Amino acid sequence: MGEIVLAAKMTHVPTLQMSEQEGPLKGKRQAAIDGHLEIARRAKKLGVDTVVICDTHWLVNAGFHINANAKFEGLLTSSEFPQFIRDLPYSHRGNPELGAAIAEKATELGAYTLAHHLDSLDLEYGTLVPMSFMAREHDMKVVSVAAYCTVHGHDESRIIGEAIRAAVEASDSKVLLVASGSLSHKIWSNKDYAPNNGTFTISSEFNRQVDLMVLEMWKRGDHATFLKMLGDYARHCSGEGSMHDTAMLYGALGWDKYDGKCEIITEYFPSSGTGQTNVIFPVS
Repeated sequence: MGEIVLAAKMTHVPTLQMSEQEGPLKGKRQAAIDGHLEIARRAKKLGVDTVVICDTHWLVNAGFHINANAKFEGLLTSSEFPQFIRDLPYSHRGNPELGAAIAEKATELGAYTLAHHLDSLDLEYGTLVPMSFMAREHDMKVVSVAAYCTVHGHDESRIIGEAIRAAVEASDSKVLLVASGSLSHKIWSNKDYAPNNGTFTISSEFNRQVDLMVLEMWKRGDHATFLKMLGDYARHCSGEGSMHDTAMLYGALGWDKYDGKCEIITEYFPSSGTGQTNVIFPVS
């Protein structure tokens, strides 16, 4: 019987990649990189063989979608930030059986979902940036779930999370579940970015304060209250992908019955106007 043994909310900002390149950002995101490495080390210690990543950079409009290919290999240049992420090599194994099982279970539960086994369907950088670091510590199979959901409700994404858990438990896999996305996500406008040192600042003090309040709620295990505000938080603080990754995470963990006390692995930091962190959600 399989199980989700570790869960996390993780940052995937492009400056993580740039932090390891020569230039003005060299070393600036080391704390976030270290957070990725630590999460991978813990996954290895727990015997994880597959990471399921709910990716807020994979935009979908109809249905839910899972990239369940057997192998992912290539070079990524981000169409959004080609000046930041370019020619990033990747090679990861997939878990097509688990991906297909998640899609089948989600559809059965009422959220129409398709699993895809296509060499031409690339992974998005919400999956590839965390994997580029975590793979250094632990070789895991990858299943990527679209979590930039434009016409979907959080109630449906909750079902996707429930399906992830059910499919994992019916498998023989030990899984790390990752919600890949930011907290608040109001990126600086183009004209305001440079004057406000946008790479290292938040675009809204309101967003920063709400982000910090949310982290305190997570640390003390007050998830039931957080879920009551999830919709408003995603809307008023421009949550990345409307925070469908987070709804999926909570669906898998038991929604408002989850009471784990979260551990902040990377202290909160602003990036290009947004709020970022790495947080472990303990799984009992």
